[in-house]
Formats: sequence, structure tokens, C-alpha cells
Amino acid sequence: MPRPLPTDAEARAILASKRPRPLRRPPPPAGKSLAPLIRALDARFGQGTGALDSRWPEIVGDQLARVSEPIRLVKGRSGQGAALELRVVGPAAAFVQHQASEILARVNLFLGEGAVERLRISQGPIKPRAVRVQARKRPVERPLEAAADEALAESVAAAPADGLKTALMRLGRASLKSGDGSGSVR
Repeated sequence: MPRPLPTDAEARAILASKRPRPLRRPPPPAGKSLAPLIRALDARFGQGTGALDSRWPEIVGDQLARVSEPIRLVKGRSGQGAALELRVVGPAAAFVQHQASEILARVNLFLGEGAVERLRISQGPIKPRAVRVQARKRPVERPLEAAADEALAESVAAAPADGLKTALMRLGRASLKSGDGSGSVR
């Protein structure tokens, strides 16, 4: 036989006599406790070649980035300037050696003044760079013919909301432009 439910007054008395568990606090963010360690490591070892490698085409330009890559950053014993070791594809080493002062200036602009004092160039194959996403210019689209645009507007006129009409007009224009090129509404 089912047990009868307590009345409202009895339920309130039961709940008042029971002490609820306190809510658990969420753990502190990991970044809060790691920030001092990361600052200390950055001050001691610097950014290294990871920062250089990801931004290498921006630092030295696309032409040099295609034929070279940063391998490692060797700190000097006195803690002053470091040596940047570059791997360069065969005959481009002379070209890179010729532009060493300009490369050093650009790298120091990125890492901080006096971070790198000299370059070490070694010849050899470089890793293929990932395809970089470049900002592409959108081609200028020609407008739809007036007759096709009017026919499209008439076919969408029965749509219930303005937002829906606008979306249908954009969809219709895009499909007519990418379609067979006839510009006719079916």
C-alpha cells in the first residue's frame, strides 16, 4: 500500500529540520596558479623558436620564409644576446647571409631589443610550411539582371516575415548567379 504524502506544513517542518549540504566551490582556474611559473620561465628562457616559427613569414617576408626556417635559439653564456640558428635550403644560404643584418633587426624587433646578436646558418632541407590562409579579395559580383530580380521579388512577395523575405531574396540571387547563368526564375 502506498504511503501518503506529507502535507505542506509537514513538508516544511521536515525541510527546516534537515540541514542541506553546502555547495561545492569550483576549482580555481589553472591559469591563476600557472601564471607566476610561466612568467619565471619566460624571463629565464625567453620565447624560443616557437614564437618565431609561427610568425616567420611576417618577420622576414614570404620570400625568405620559403627558403629558411628557425631551428633553435641558443642563449649566450653571459645571458646577453643569443644566436639564432636558421636552416636554409642550399643555394639560398648566400642570399640569407647577405641579408643577415636585416634579418637580425627584424627578429630583434619581434623578440625585443638585443635578444639575438648573431645568426648561425646551416644548409639543409626545411619542413614544408602549412598552407597559410591569406586574406583573399572577394571578386566583384555583377548584379542580377533587372527582369530576373523583379521576378524573384514577385515570387518571394508571399513570404510571411520581412527577415524571411530578405533571406529568400539573398538565397535566390546567389542561386541564380551560380546557376546556369541564364538569370531566369523557375
